[in-house]
Amino acid sequence: MTARDIAAIIEDFAPPALQESWDNSGMQIDNSGREIAGVLVCLDVTEAVLDEAVANGCNMVVSHHPLLFAGLKRIDDSNCTGRCVAKAIKNDIAIYSSHTCMDKIADGVSGRMCRKLGLRDCSILEEHGPGTGFGMAGLLPDALSGHDFLSLVKNIFHAGSIRHSPFTGKAIRKVAVCGGSGAFLIDRAIEINADAYICGDIKYHDFFKAENRILLADIGHYESEQYTKEIFFELLSKKNDKFAVRFSERDRNPVFRF
Repeated sequence: MTARDIAAIIEDFAPPALQESWDNSGMQIDNSGREIAGVLVCLDVTEAVLDEAVANGCNMVVSHHPLLFAGLKRIDDSNCTGRCVAKAIKNDIAIYSSHTCMDKIADGVSGRMCRKLGLRDCSILEEHGPGTGFGMAGLLPDALSGHDFLSLVKNIFHAGSIRHSPFTGKAIRKVAVCGGSGAFLIDRAIEINADAYICGDIKYHDFFKAENRILLADIGHYESEQYTKEIFFELLSKKNDKFAVRFSERDRNPVFRF
């Protein structure tokens, strides 16, 4: 099976046409015709991840975040992107990324968050077309207090801490989520009467929007998207009988908490 065959499996699930205009999903290092012996799945392509791929005989890396967002004018070792490109080419490693196209399908990034939380009756939070859009919303099996809800979220997403708006005093049953930078959907979560909204990268002033109507919870960008690796693993494992699929053990959150 070639890198292009593997890309086609992912694209059948999360079509490239769904990606945002500013995004750069798809082949980052195109070794399309090369037979793939092993695939390493990760959130971010780093030098450590590429070293891990080489050590484990994986000649393809599949990531959520694209290695390349803007055009490169030259490739050198002055920055991590240049070093990663050079390392991948030197070691004949293909790299494929599925970013906003994976964000915008119901069973994608936010859908996986819903599954981890055990939400029921889920639907897309902000539709961009039939069955596509950003964020998801659903119902917890049982209502929880704000404190118990955040404890549950903290445990499921392995969040060292959670930045949140004041507790509303209301029970949490309807929950909206969005993997990654999701502050742009706060108003939509309020509009659908969600009791809580989980995402990453909420800015200081955005917390004022809560106004005792909703519990806003910023669990972190990496924390909210970490389970995207499971989607890649499951997709490729189901279609695979000729190459190994591995989770990266060196894919790390770049944000530390003291």
